[in-house]
Amino acid sequence: MPLISVITICFNNLADVQKTCASVDMQTTQPFEHWIINGSTTAAIANWLESTPQPHYRKWITERDKGISDAFNKGIANANGVIIHLLNSGDVYADATILSIVEKAFQHNNDVQWLSGKIRIKRSEQIIEVGKPFDKKQLYKGMRSVAHPTWFLRKEIYERVGVFNLNYTIAMDYDLMCRLISEPYQFINKTMIVFDNSGVSSNNYLQSLQQNIQVYESYFGYSLKCRLWQMRLKILFYLLQTNLGKFLFTIKKKAGLANV
Repeated sequence: MPLISVITICFNNLADVQKTCASVDMQTTQPFEHWIINGSTTAAIANWLESTPQPHYRKWITERDKGISDAFNKGIANANGVIIHLLNSGDVYADATILSIVEKAFQHNNDVQWLSGKIRIKRSEQIIEVGKPFDKKQLYKGMRSVAHPTWFLRKEIYERVGVFNLNYTIAMDYDLMCRLISEPYQFINKTMIVFDNSGVSSNNYLQSLQQNIQVYESYFGYSLKCRLWQMRLKILFYLLQTNLGKFLFTIKKKAGLANV
């Protein structure tokens, strides 16, 4: 039986942690363990964890870290499950069956090393669901269609390709994806995660685009197509800040093209 370790990193955001924990606790298939990696500068999260009854699978580490990558890596190092899911504080599972679906997917295909699915996000002030199968030929486009919050990886992958690079403050997940191109993969055509848009990648979108170029070219050399694609995304970002852009996106959504 695949054992799933869920890892939630957090920083001074108790309400988000509580929301994510409630989502984990409602799963029909309970995780093997749920690690809370708490790098907060305040005591609110630690006090809540210690003073409130928690399920037997919930564990936590409360200590300062060197950033998001370091927090991820702490969770991975302490996880004892076969499958690891990084569920950030504020993100939640789309429904109560997600861990059960993932567990069955790995059971039915022992060769699969990682999988992803669809994610519910807010774009241009509208809720949409996006996600496509991973395609290494499309890797230069970044992560618009293969959202990191939906990834479930066998722990042995991290032992094989390495963990998160502390040099990247935003694009650490894209950096890891560039190392997964040869790993057997499966796509689950289902919305798995409801994304919290208040995170670092959302609030620093333009910086993330620049880091994506750095990551891609560190593995594959100078890439004009990567730079042109990131320029396209930058233009779209500014366009969606305008009334015209929002109107055009509304039409695109109504036409069923939000996931294109």
